[in-house]
Amino acid sequence: MMSTVWFAILAAMLTTYVVLDGFDFGVGIAHLLVAKTDEERRTTLAAIGPVWDGNEVWLIGSGGLLFFAFPHVYASATSGFYMPLMIVLWLLILRGLSIELRSRVENPLWRAFWDAGFTGASVLLAFVFGATFGNVVRGVPVDDDGFFSTPLFTHFFPSTDAGAIDVYTASIGVFAVVALTLHGCLYLRWKTSGPVAERATAIAKTIFFVALGLDVAVAIASSRVNPGAAHAFLARPLAWIFAAIALGGAGLVGRSLRGNSDRDEQIGFVGSCLFLAATLAAGAIALFPILMRSTLSDAYSLDAMRFSSGVHGLTLGLGWFLPAIALAIGYLAYVLRETRGKARPDSH
Repeated sequence: MMSTVWFAILAAMLTTYVVLDGFDFGVGIAHLLVAKTDEERRTTLAAIGPVWDGNEVWLIGSGGLLFFAFPHVYASATSGFYMPLMIVLWLLILRGLSIELRSRVENPLWRAFWDAGFTGASVLLAFVFGATFGNVVRGVPVDDDGFFSTPLFTHFFPSTDAGAIDVYTASIGVFAVVALTLHGCLYLRWKTSGPVAERATAIAKTIFFVALGLDVAVAIASSRVNPGAAHAFLARPLAWIFAAIALGGAGLVGRSLRGNSDRDEQIGFVGSCLFLAATLAAGAIALFPILMRSTLSDAYSLDAMRFSSGVHGLTLGLGWFLPAIALAIGYLAYVLRETRGKARPDSH
């Protein structure tokens, strides 16, 4: 029972991270496209300025939660995905430096360099995170000791000896880049005004159907690389409910893009949040209880039931987790309330 609870908590934490830091990534990806002048680029950064570093806390919290609740899975994943993990850490550093250092020197070349770093790091982070989720769905060569080692890539066809990046995982990475770009543009449409909001709206309208098409394509591809998860999805009504919520979220986005009122802007961003959150939730339900699927043998897969911490520790941890998560949610609500309204170049 407690293993199931902590599996759900981990899935919820990671989903929250994708939704919150996802619009930060999307703003970064679209940064050079929606903002042409220095003032406009300061406006896009001001839109995420109060929240981007707080949003990344959810990733740190998810890592700590995985270490606490499923320590063997944590050890296996961090050693097996050592290279992708290092790439993620360096990209997070570059992205943070780009935001913080861009306006320290009033030099066009200096600012152009950090603008490019912000966009490049955001694109690569979205791709790597998407490809990592693709590895979780496809599976990795976990052996009978519960560990694995995989190179960055070997060949580009899914198999037991494929690297972290192949055709399937790369397709998930591309979908993540497109979906988060849409998410970020809808956020900018809501939080900014003038040319930035207009360009963000135009990009969102352009890639909306691309994101939906890729969503369908990766769903079909996922059912082929992991038939067990596909069968589980079909057999679990809760997965269908979240799939319907995701479809409803996409419908809200499409409806909002036909209007231009403040309410349409809010509805569009909320719809994007629902689309991403429900899609990930449906995927987690289909994968349950598997945390790390083995491509060598199903018997080697790491699942939440066999590889969790003890019941006493999980029960005690839940008592600490609930007030901590309430504090995090309260802080997020406070920041969003204090920064409501449109962002300006000089906003803090």
